[in-house]
Amino acid sequence: MKSLLSSKPVLWFLFLFNAAVAAVAPFVVDGSQGVMTAVGMGVVAAGAGVSLVRDKGAAK
Repeated sequence: MKSLLSSKPVLWFLFLFNAAVAAVAPFVVDGSQGVMTAVGMGVVAAGAGVSLVRDKGAAK
């Protein structure tokens, strides 16, 4: 499972999908639930983004 989650296509999907949901959630869902959804999805997107950058630096 770890090798699947650390593959580049999966990381790109996690990064882009979660970033998009994090950007839209506060406008679609009212109140604190929308804010917390945005924060949670933003954390996942940031983690995937960091993994992509870290892998890019190791490949050189």
